[in-house]
Amino acid sequence: MSFFGLDKYYLIIVVPAIIFALIAQFMVKSTYKKYSKVLNTRGMTGASAAQSVLAEYGIYDVTIRPIEGNLTDNYNPQTKVLSLSKANFYGTSIAAVGVACHEVGHAIQHSQGYTPIKIRSAIVPICNIGSRLGFPLIIIGYLLGASFGLGYFGHLLISLGLVLYAIVAIFQFVTLPVEFNASSRAMKAIENQGLLYEGEISGARKVLTAAALTYVASLLVSLANLIRLYMRFNRR
Repeated sequence: MSFFGLDKYYLIIVVPAIIFALIAQFMVKSTYKKYSKVLNTRGMTGASAAQSVLAEYGIYDVTIRPIEGNLTDNYNPQTKVLSLSKANFYGTSIAAVGVACHEVGHAIQHSQGYTPIKIRSAIVPICNIGSRLGFPLIIIGYLLGASFGLGYFGHLLISLGLVLYAIVAIFQFVTLPVEFNASSRAMKAIENQGLLYEGEISGARKVLTAAALTYVASLLVSLANLIRLYMRFNRR
């Protein structure tokens, strides 16, 4: 049974996960927008906060640079470049300090050899293959079995596609402790170094908590799609 071209598994399993993801995206954008308008008392920019935390951990080989976009902040361990969106690089808001310190948390993880981030980095190449080939292999396998009578080969391709797609979900799962740990390190650094005053810390925590929900949502969407694909194709 399908509705407007969507099978029942998509409607029952995937749609609720997508709705949760949309709510998470709305929460992170609205929370960030709120606290990006609240300036911190010390007048500290995101860039200066990031530099302060890096120095505290004895990390001096990381370059901090501004980039275009909104919430495009990231850390590249290969180039050791910490990129902050201009609003967070130059901005003196509570949100800017929180986001900047979160990205520094990733730099600290790499510097200290944090195990989950090693695992995530190791499966990135396989994850990229899975995200590109997983679904096409499932469709080809289904067509071979349903249209050409090659059930055995079709089943093999479907199984391989599901395994590749599952790796994407595993990547999302491993991402959770990485992101939560980076936020935990950020809040600890903010408190220990007094980058924000007492009444401002809760604002930074709300921004990072809202951001963490988006990673939970990504995992749920990946799992929902995996279950849906298994129920629809592999069982046939």
